Amino acid sequence: MRRTLALLIVTAIAWGAHLKHFSFDEIHAMPTSIEKDYYIWRFLRQRDTTPAQARRIIKEVSRLNAKLKKAYRRKTGSTPYVKPKPLYYYKKIDREKKIDKIQGGFAFRKALQFLRRKQIGKAKDYLYQAYRLFHKRENKDKALFWLYLVSHRQHHLERLLREGGVDFYTLMAADILEKPYPASKIVTPMPHLKDNPVLNTADPIAWANVKYRLYDDATDLEALAQLCKSDETIGSYCFIMERASAYEKSYFPLPYRDVMEKLPIERQALIYAIARQESRFVPGSVSRSFALGMMQIMPFLIDHIAKQKGERIDYDAIFDPRKAIEYADYHLDYLTSFLYHPLFIAYAYNGGIGFTKRLLTRKRYFKPGPYEPFMSLETVPNAEAREYGKKVLTNYVIYLNLLGKPTRLKSFVDVLTDPQMTDKFRRKTGF
Repeated sequence: MRRTLALLIVTAIAWGAHLKHFSFDEIHAMPTSIEKDYYIWRFLRQRDTTPAQARRIIKEVSRLNAKLKKAYRRKTGSTPYVKPKPLYYYKKIDREKKIDKIQGGFAFRKALQFLRRKQIGKAKDYLYQAYRLFHKRENKDKALFWLYLVSHRQHHLERLLREGGVDFYTLMAADILEKPYPASKIVTPMPHLKDNPVLNTADPIAWANVKYRLYDDATDLEALAQLCKSDETIGSYCFIMERASAYEKSYFPLPYRDVMEKLPIERQALIYAIARQESRFVPGSVSRSFALGMMQIMPFLIDHIAKQKGERIDYDAIFDPRKAIEYADYHLDYLTSFLYHPLFIAYAYNGGIGFTKRLLTRKRYFKPGPYEPFMSLETVPNAEAREYGKKVLTNYVIYLNLLGKPTRLKSFVDVLTDPQMTDKFRRKTGF
């Protein structure tokens, strides 16, 4: 009996040895940030954290989310009633998104409604209005592309190629006009240093401190970027340099070749495409919902994959970009057993396999019809997944080309209404 008890104790210690432990003082000393919120969540989940400590530390969150509320209730038996401290850089980003959504977004949605009613003239009027009201370059490109779709006038595409950024719409314009992609706007830096002796952006708190400087108008962004110019921190370098260029340049790095080159080119391109959209390759990234690392993997999915692989890891292990690639590759094996098209794989990576299955088996989406598949691309009901999918698909095509496989975006768009080429769900149900 004693032997069995001793064995159980040793096993329990070994089972929990992978977990980091945080003190109140460690968490308290962290700068207010989403990254600190993640560590507050972890602190609340520790067995030895007292309710009194929980009540004190919850006052330091920048933004309450469902995970924090649940962990706090379990620890204290009550719901947190605190006024979060919104981060100034998120307020700035959210304000820009709000302007586009309320002003240009309303006009664009009205245009699509009129197109469904076959009222082309009114749709054009609203598309011109959307173009004028949109703030973000990509949204302006969207309005121009749709003006081409409803008018068939190539000058809209030509304007797109002159003025547009590197996005879904400019690549489609280049394909329709049979012109090259805007290579002058695509930057793939190749740093000489492997490791960064100055800055470790695999540390979420170090990255939080960088973000404070990044969104400070007094910061010399190019000088800040130089602190991150190594292979291990190339994502942070590119993130900062894009902002320094006022987003006139689009950075597409090719980091971590030591592990990536072992994968097929298509999988390399897919992982790069997702990583660029999820985190801009910043290893220490933490989202508002606590998706973690370069590949933004949710804690529940880390737990699931670790169990499937027979591993026990601390969540912070996913801030190692190579571990993030390993786990993302494992998850993509599952997604690609049902989905064959990078757009739909992206929807599933972002919104879940259940969401993607429900979307594809509805009669409204990605079926032959007027303005398809573009109408479906613009009306997918999950707004985050909708924009995410277009961006990942664009990234995927660019990365295939960078990796030496000449590819055009139009070849992927043309098959979106053909279940034989895209997914298993519609083939099974007969759609």
